[in-house]
Amino acid sequence: MTRLDHDNWAAGDIPRRLCHVNLGFLRDRRLARILALAGTPLHAGRPRPDDAVLVWGRTPVAARGEAWARRRAVPLWRAEDAFLRSIRPGRLGDATLGLILDPTGGVHYDSSRASRLETILASDPLDNSNLLQRARDVMARMRGLHLSKYNMHDPDLPGPPPGYVLVIDQTRDDASIRHGAASSQTFRDMLVRAQEDHPTARIIIKVHPETRNGLRPGHYTPSEAKGRVQLCGDPVSPVTLLDGAIDVYTVSSQMGFEAILAGHRPRVFGQPFYAGWGLTEDENPVPRRKRNLTRTQLFAAAMILAPLWYDPCRDRLCSLEDVLDQLEAEARAFRQDRAGYVATGIRLWKRSTFQEFFGRARVVRFDDNPVRAVRAATTRHQPLMVWAGRETAALATAPRVLRIEDGFLRSRGLGAELVPPLGLVLDDIGIYYDPTRPSRFEVLMKEALPDWARARADLLAVRLKAAGLSKYNLGSKPLPPLPAGRRILVPGQVEDDASIRLGAADVRTNLDLLRAVRIANPDAVILYKPHPDVVAGLRPGTVHAQELAGLADLILPDADPAQVIDAVDAVWTMTSTLGFEALIRGKPVTCLGMPFYAGWGLTLDLAPIPRRRLHPGDSGPRPDLAHLVHAALIAYPRYRDPVSGLPCPVEVIVDRLASGASLPRGNRALSKLQGALASRAWLWRR
Repeated sequence: MTRLDHDNWAAGDIPRRLCHVNLGFLRDRRLARILALAGTPLHAGRPRPDDAVLVWGRTPVAARGEAWARRRAVPLWRAEDAFLRSIRPGRLGDATLGLILDPTGGVHYDSSRASRLETILASDPLDNSNLLQRARDVMARMRGLHLSKYNMHDPDLPGPPPGYVLVIDQTRDDASIRHGAASSQTFRDMLVRAQEDHPTARIIIKVHPETRNGLRPGHYTPSEAKGRVQLCGDPVSPVTLLDGAIDVYTVSSQMGFEAILAGHRPRVFGQPFYAGWGLTEDENPVPRRKRNLTRTQLFAAAMILAPLWYDPCRDRLCSLEDVLDQLEAEARAFRQDRAGYVATGIRLWKRSTFQEFFGRARVVRFDDNPVRAVRAATTRHQPLMVWAGRETAALATAPRVLRIEDGFLRSRGLGAELVPPLGLVLDDIGIYYDPTRPSRFEVLMKEALPDWARARADLLAVRLKAAGLSKYNLGSKPLPPLPAGRRILVPGQVEDDASIRLGAADVRTNLDLLRAVRIANPDAVILYKPHPDVVAGLRPGTVHAQELAGLADLILPDADPAQVIDAVDAVWTMTSTLGFEALIRGKPVTCLGMPFYAGWGLTLDLAPIPRRRLHPGDSGPRPDLAHLVHAALIAYPRYRDPVSGLPCPVEVIVDRLASGASLPRGNRALSKLQGALASRAWLWRR
């Protein structure tokens, strides 16, 4: 169940409207939407007695709204970004994912008076065990995913050699400086103090993201980078920088807050919201702050209780956990796409989908000539993207090849009918259906699964079962009466599918699969479900009626896979994804091939397992179902929301598939034409 914390955000009476005189508010649709959902719609005009005036923080233009509130004798409210904002700063066009509204007229970085956040920190018990456990889980997750207020950094970029003192710069016009009892001189004093306190250590000055991108100047320039003092202007993750530091110095940067979460006790020269609670060394203390807090309590107040969080895909107020799901998806897309791509082996009808999935940061350039594509990728220093089944030896010389395939929650409709996918996988090592070589999926399966990831996977599995979702979600007729006895589902497959070519063993056809299952289970009730692409006449794999005699007791061409799985006792398969869906639903699965979900101790495997799979003598814990669900549905694929067009978490796709609304449709006529022209492949590739 989604947690909502916004019921706690308001102190006192909620005004009928929030009026403003800020023209910038007229352009900020996200701000207006969040306020409307919170029950305080934004209005450009004179306030009435039951309204309030809204201003943005302590910006210079806020003075007009402050004067207006005084003249009209109505409350003054202030708004600011929450501490997880977006991928890029607002000056680069990214909308915020959260707001901190202060109905007391304060703002968290103005130390001249207590803000609503400070009041929470000073007086809220902050002892609720569920709240604190949530805070611990989210702190661990943010750290594991390298998430911060802005997220243009590269988690794979190495930081300076460890053992340095970290000095955090800020932009010159930052309001938290002048309203936090600091100035430009404070930054000069801080750098001197860091060198005095650590006379032999290296001093690393962390450049602000907006300074690095040329948006606003900072306080330190290359002239300060002398001797043991260095500027770090590279997009190194804050987590990486904090992990390598022996001490942290800050004026009022949010990174000081993140330093506390990373286990540091930063030396603070201004008066930010996180100073004065026993977690910092304060050069300029705030006398009224006398309470000692744990870092978990500080985080719970600042990140869970104080903000309003917004889900841009489902257009609703949401919990911090939902925002993390969304920001994780957006950050992953940004980090993967930031250099752009050269793509080859991508059919014409798929290209618009690829541009939507991967072209938000940079354009995807398509070139069907492999040699030319490799040359372009090398020259442009871009990854080379190829549909997994179309990889050729000519691509081996590319500096980085990404193999693309459909994800395991694909669509409501068939790819063979040109229905665009909602999820795609990118694999820089191999591809999940090829057991002859490693893949990124296998790397994910062998990595430790954090507790927060396990909890998310468990909840996702419950939602999938409740919604009855599968890979294609075609809809179906009700199941007919099923024969009594031990029922075994045998899913048919497309016989020229790459997972059969690469992952099947001795049994490689649907007919041979049925024969093998009948021999092993002579008394069982065998239910055969042909693959929907085969039923539609789009792909090979038909087993004729006379061949099925004595092998299958019932044929279910139009049955809902989820309903059939629920009605059987076991599933036998070569490499079908239905085996994975059966595992999610708690059914035993026997594999005669080597699908991605086999070899992990979750299935009965009758085919030989390659050496790269886990064996009984391998060290470390064996993956469980939650691990498989997390790897296959959360960590390995990427998703795009068909409604908002944004990168999104799998939970949004579950909602879209369950409702069936606003989903992309295919073109069956064009798909049949494509099949008819398959022998003239040159025409389709143009």
